[in-house]
Amino acid sequence: MRNLNMETLAVMNKVEMEAKLAQGNYVLFFTADWCPDCRFIKPAMPSIMEEFSQYEFITVDRDENIDLCQELMVMGIPSFIVYKNGKEAGRFVNKDRKTKEEVVDFLNNIA
Repeated sequence: MRNLNMETLAVMNKVEMEAKLAQGNYVLFFTADWCPDCRFIKPAMPSIMEEFSQYEFITVDRDENIDLCQELMVMGIPSFIVYKNGKEAGRFVNKDRKTKEEVVDFLNNIA
């Protein structure tokens, strides 16, 4: 069985993050403990991770990484950005609550 615990990204800037993500496929999940819409999607994350096992999922705490979020133009949470071999491949970034179906549709449409 695959480990369904998400790594939490350490505090870093965009250059450091892109170096960390230089090899492989990643989904960054931008969240914060106080965010009710983030708490809404969290129970669905294990099944999303299972369905999209080709990606490594990494949690980004918006409050700890506020500078990185600003560099990436992530102004609303929860949000998702996909990286493939160090390059952004897609983003689902806005301030709206996201359903499991919306996240799955987003990930299914990444080329």
